[in-house]
Amino acid sequence: MPEDTTKEDREAEESSEPLSKFMLLFMAGFALVFFGAIILIVGAAFGGSGSRSVGIVIFIGPFPIVLGAGPDSGWLILIGVIVAALSVVIFVFMRRKMV
Repeated sequence: MPEDTTKEDREAEESSEPLSKFMLLFMAGFALVFFGAIILIVGAAFGGSGSRSVGIVIFIGPFPIVLGAGPDSGWLILIGVIVAALSVVIFVFMRRKMV
C-alpha cells in the first residue's frame, strides 16, 4: 500500500511550480535567441549584397524602446511594437496568475 505524501512533500511540490514555469520560459527565450542568432549568421553567409534593414526592441523596465533603420524599417518597427505589446500583455497575465 503506497504511503500518503506528507505535508512537507506537498508544500515542496507546490512551491516549486512557479520556479519551474520560470525556468521553462527562460529556456524557451534562450532557445529563441540562440536559433535567431543562427538564422542571422546563415543569412549573412548566404545572403546577397542587397539593401539591409534592421529593427530592435529594447526594454527598460516595462517600457519598450523600438528603433529601426533602412528601407524596410517601417515594417520592422511595426513588428517590434507588436512583439513589445504582446510581451507586456503576457507578463501582466502571468503575473496575475501567480498572485
